[in-house]
Amino acid sequence: MLSSDVVAAAARLRGRVVRTPMARSAWLSQASGADVWLKLEHQQLEGSFKTRGALNALMLADVPRAVTASAGNHGRAMAYAARELGVELTVFTPKTAPHAKLDPIRRHGARLELCASYDEAETMALAFAREHDLPYISPYNHPDVIAGAGTVGLDVLEDLPGLDALIVPVGGGGLISGVALAAASTPEPPSVRGVEAAASPVFTSALAAGRLIEVEVSSTLADGLAGNAEPGSITFDLIRDLGVPVCAVTEDQIATAMRGLVSFEDQTVEGAGAVGVAALLAGAFDLQGTRVAVILSGGNVDPGRLRDLGQ
Repeated sequence: MLSSDVVAAAARLRGRVVRTPMARSAWLSQASGADVWLKLEHQQLEGSFKTRGALNALMLADVPRAVTASAGNHGRAMAYAARELGVELTVFTPKTAPHAKLDPIRRHGARLELCASYDEAETMALAFAREHDLPYISPYNHPDVIAGAGTVGLDVLEDLPGLDALIVPVGGGGLISGVALAAASTPEPPSVRGVEAAASPVFTSALAAGRLIEVEVSSTLADGLAGNAEPGSITFDLIRDLGVPVCAVTEDQIATAMRGLVSFEDQTVEGAGAVGVAALLAGAFDLQGTRVAVILSGGNVDPGRLRDLGQ
């Protein structure tokens, strides 16, 4: 993949997605010693960055039917894109995904297949696509999805010239791959840093091993990041070759970030979208004196989950 793929996706998506705001965080700037800005991508159509990749991929696919697997947000975004483009869509997703993600999939008219876990959903979706000779659009292991996701990075780089670092949530690696490609297109690229949930340590383990390996996945507040990556996923090579470091944050750290975003920023962000803030608060990166942007990638969280956190 090339940075030009992300630029082309931005042109294709113009007028179809929201240019979400940037907001300076006095709270995080004081806590970290950096000049911290938040990319409010949880305010995107369908509540997450996934709408960018879903629309870009389905527009380019130009097919009447498609299949996908999702932890929730990609499925919601794909269902929206499928409705907009007149595509018949089947979505395989964990039955434990929040209602804030599952209910809109049904409302948009997609066929929803519930599975025990994300890994099972991906396995079943791939088998269904092969059996019915249908295109499978991965939530991360797909160049057009990655290019669409990367347009978030282009927005940030245009809005914050001179940025030193960009902190990005990592699940299957589609968002950070696209953002790193976007950053590589600039004359003085910022350092791109990834953050995943310690309960699903896919890329910290893969980078340590030099290849994707299957990891044990536990229950996590960052449900949107949970699950193993498809064997041979192009995201691993992109993350490794672009030199992107990835760290992991604990459940307590994610909960603290979610509570802080509500209390100090008045922003309701799901666990997967809050991991970058969690890493910043935990001091995972030495960024004192630098200008930093953190992508809040999604906001689809059930009210009961927030109540459990004390919000």
